Amino acid sequence: MVQFLRFTVLRAAMALVTLLLVSMIVFTLMELVPGTCAERYLAFKNTQGASITVEDIQAEERRLGLDRPFLLRWASWTSDVFLLGEFGDSCILRLDINDLLGDKFLISLGICLTALFLAYLIAIPVGIIAASSRNAWLNGSLRFVSYLGLAMPNFLLALIIMLVSTVFLGDSLTGLFSNEFRDAEWSWARVQDFLSRAWLPVLILGWSATAFALQTVRALMLDETDKLYVTAARARGLYGGRLLWRYPARHALGPIINSLGFDLNRVFNELPIVAAILTLTEAGALLLDALARSNDQQLAGAIIFLLTASIVTLNFVTDIALALIDPRVRKSVVGG
Repeated sequence: MVQFLRFTVLRAAMALVTLLLVSMIVFTLMELVPGTCAERYLAFKNTQGASITVEDIQAEERRLGLDRPFLLRWASWTSDVFLLGEFGDSCILRLDINDLLGDKFLISLGICLTALFLAYLIAIPVGIIAASSRNAWLNGSLRFVSYLGLAMPNFLLALIIMLVSTVFLGDSLTGLFSNEFRDAEWSWARVQDFLSRAWLPVLILGWSATAFALQTVRALMLDETDKLYVTAARARGLYGGRLLWRYPARHALGPIINSLGFDLNRVFNELPIVAAILTLTEAGALLLDALARSNDQQLAGAIIFLLTASIVTLNFVTDIALALIDPRVRKSVVGG
């Protein structure tokens, strides 16, 4: 138990160090964008008809603290993020980023995690069946479906579904809320409205995630079922589902659990394009707008940091879960 606690503390310390390094990288990238935040904001105001002088820029830089050394500004930004959960103001919109994001990031994260959960809920049992079955028709069908999922881009699937729903249902299914609930307070009616529309981005994002996970589970199971310890278990009289779940599946699921953070990152990377097509108003759409349109690096940096923190937290949880589930990892951690 002491060794396991030491392992947990070590993993937590590594996660914290990783987040600190990520904060340095994100803040550095925000600073490397040509022009300071003051210059970009005043240039934006200039396009609105305002007359901007050099003195205005210098005064704005002093107001934002941009005249301080880089390390002091990074330390201030990082301490606000870690200790207060505050990301400051958006560079262009001049709104508090926490208010601007609101529940948008949590909605985005929930959509991605739900898509990932459903993907593995389908891929794990189906991949195990595909690896253990000798039915050529079943294996061929599953392989075709998984290849189709990998080959068809998510944005194309989104366009197909929108076209079909518009033609046959008269509704393009865009947006996460209907008009009457878009700016309303959270209530059971708003939750129902959200669920009636959120299934579509979950389905689209889970499409390729399921195909990828299915291929991975099948490959790992095929590799494990040919090993000597499985042959020895068969010789002792184990067979069928008991053999599969007790030995090869248990060992094959280790790499699957360990890759959840990577899969979350991959699913979130696909979200902005899907959000643009479905006109979703969540963090993916805000990130795309901040990077491609408004050049609001403060807002983009906040979203990227929150995503990275979610991935690091998920990796920490999966490391602990893997130590509890996989006997090989548990033995290396606690001994015996």
